Amino acid sequence: MRAAAILGPGNSPRNLKPFQNDRGIVWQIGLPSAADQADIILLFGGDGTVHRHLGRLVSLGLPVLVVPTGSGNDFARALGFRSARDSLAAWRRFCASRTQDEKQDQDNVRTIDLGTITPLGNMVSADARDEHARVSECGARHYFCSIAGIGLDSEVTRRANALPRWLRGHGGYALTALWTIFRFAPFRMKILKSDEAGTIVASDQPTILAAFANTAIYGGGMKIAPHAQMDDGKLDVCVIAGMNRLKLAGMFPTVYFGRHLRLPEVAYFQASALRVETEAPVDIYADGEYICRTPAEIGIARGALKVLAPRPRC
Repeated sequence: MRAAAILGPGNSPRNLKPFQNDRGIVWQIGLPSAADQADIILLFGGDGTVHRHLGRLVSLGLPVLVVPTGSGNDFARALGFRSARDSLAAWRRFCASRTQDEKQDQDNVRTIDLGTITPLGNMVSADARDEHARVSECGARHYFCSIAGIGLDSEVTRRANALPRWLRGHGGYALTALWTIFRFAPFRMKILKSDEAGTIVASDQPTILAAFANTAIYGGGMKIAPHAQMDDGKLDVCVIAGMNRLKLAGMFPTVYFGRHLRLPEVAYFQASALRVETEAPVDIYADGEYICRTPAEIGIARGALKVLAPRPRC
């Protein structure tokens, strides 16, 4: 068997050693140039590392094992991996299944959806340009694995990304959110939802936050979309309308338990294709990374990625 390893920031070949107990496996560091050069890819890092490689991972079509060693590991947590030890157990199960049955489709490999974002404009904020040194091209499709956010979420993410790495991994998002809530003003946003019956306006109001979720959690465990599933062919959309800042601050802790859905200012629905428009261009972040500015189309790529799971498929 041939395996490739992606080592994200803060990782080194030392992190890979526990996975190299089988001398029959040929290893390479970095993404293979073609699918026939590897049988599986191990990715050591957090949500940002996963996000930055999604396009290439989709095109290769190989199973991916995520090892949660980044500052933000919400995608790994959604898959069921809370530690590198969990990933190691899944790796051993994968190897044992392959050795025993010589199957290309091991019993703990599953296929999941990915979200997509297609910018409809080419504007970019000065802050984003300085931070990322790039401008998203109009019409270029971007994948995301967990959640895309607009509004308060994007501002919190931008500020949290400037924190030291150790703080980002230990409550940095929550601390930044509490500070930002009292400084963020609602903005006008329209969300158009498309399906077989046509296009309807799903939301058109002053908005604090809109989250487009392929997984249930982000920001270190916040259940912004508690009903989201990675293989149902839909995104779960959570829209929080403008509200009093004190009420918003009081609502914030409830997001960790998914109880924010009970509030009248919160709308929650599913969709596979959306268009987002704002009065002025607003930043869109996904998986903690800057993507583009509104307007944009947000959708789903069904069955786009193969991943290892902690447990065998039923």
